[in-house]
Amino acid sequence: MSVVRVCILDVAPIHAEPDAASEQVTQALRGEPLTVEEVRNGWARVRTAYDYPGWIRRDALSHASGPGTEAWLGEPRPGEPVKEARAYLGTRYLWGGMTERGIDCSGLVHMSYRRLGRIVPRDADQQEDAGEPVAEGDLQPGDLITYGEETATHVAFWLGDGRILHSTERDDANGVLEEPEPEDLRTRRRKLFRL
Repeated sequence: MSVVRVCILDVAPIHAEPDAASEQVTQALRGEPLTVEEVRNGWARVRTAYDYPGWIRRDALSHASGPGTEAWLGEPRPGEPVKEARAYLGTRYLWGGMTERGIDCSGLVHMSYRRLGRIVPRDADQQEDAGEPVAEGDLQPGDLITYGEETATHVAFWLGDGRILHSTERDDANGVLEEPEPEDLRTRRRKLFRL
């Protein structure tokens, strides 16, 4: 039987496997409710409020049941996701990261909406699936673009005038930045959409 617990650390890695050496797939933040589905050897298999599975150290969780998603997140607030994303400018790229200490491209999108009291999917392909398609001529600042071949592997906010805001890890850049859409990304555009 599953039970809801709360993350008691400022930031706790959620791994692909019950092993600290396994891939970090996302992070839980203090106060975040997590549904515990299984416990094994000091680890808990959890599912986040945005339906993302993974393993977290059991000692990162409260002993008592936590609030529901609505109580934790609060009511949606007015605001612009791009403005929230700009708060992360200069933050280094970190696979699975969700904070100002390190964030990946889809984490940037997720957290920009989450700061406004809205839960959106965690990964670029999930975000792409959840969005409403937009024609290129109808792109507005704040819309999103995914990139990749067979599946979405990168996501960025469209700023207008050929510019994007994203978290990237390349030889010439590491972290959250605004820049003209790089040609190598433009050629791998998959979908233009709005959340």
